[in-house]
Amino acid sequence: MTAVQGTAVDVPTEDGVADAYLAHPGDDRPHPAVLLCMDAFGLRPGLRAMADRLAGHGYTVLVPNLFHRHGRAPVVELPEFIDAGSRGPVFEKLLPLIRELTPRLAARDTGAYLRWLADCPQAADGPVGVVGYCMGARVALVAAGHHPERVAAVAGFHGGHLATDAPDSPHRVADRVRAEVYFGHADHDPSMDAEQQRRLEEALTAAGVRHRCEVYEGARHGYTQADTTEYDKEADERHWAALLDLLERTLPQGG
Repeated sequence: MTAVQGTAVDVPTEDGVADAYLAHPGDDRPHPAVLLCMDAFGLRPGLRAMADRLAGHGYTVLVPNLFHRHGRAPVVELPEFIDAGSRGPVFEKLLPLIRELTPRLAARDTGAYLRWLADCPQAADGPVGVVGYCMGARVALVAAGHHPERVAAVAGFHGGHLATDAPDSPHRVADRVRAEVYFGHADHDPSMDAEQQRRLEEALTAAGVRHRCEVYEGARHGYTQADTTEYDKEADERHWAALLDLLERTLPQGG
């Protein structure tokens, strides 16, 4: 692991400015870029720590506030640790924001984030990786479908509603994806049930996308988030191994 620098940045979008966190190795050299798409609880210390860990492996990582239309993070006040008692009230406030971030808006926003990374001195020229957590997994897949010329790797962990009956369901962009794809589903996750898993797998296979989808047995939705009661250390370490393996294969100069 290398030393890391992290800083707050502002990213212009078509709908205003998105506040974000940028983490990168502290060696004054450009490194392959990774767009990290947040879970519903948003840009907070836990996600910054995840970005720092990824940057320590040789990547320049941008974590935008996907709810930027509603203000700077934290858009909703969060406890330091999100337990069973606080989760419901917080999520009730977040649900309208989640629903508002449609695939159309996600595609538009990710275009802005990718353009910003293309001009970022700390980011190397070339392909980009996108990783998403919970709702961020949907954003990651949408990004790959709408920006196939930039996105070489997509990873999603405990993602929900990736393959619904909706006409704009994220899995419907599979035929445009050129990236290698990895999904680590949470076990017994009602937001990504067996039927959706089957639908996603079939869409990726039919489109000829190089991919691997796995179920993390015993892990709950949110298993990577150490500041919540859903955290599962074993599943989290498995997620890091899968993510780094994918990025090392698909992005030059990484690791």
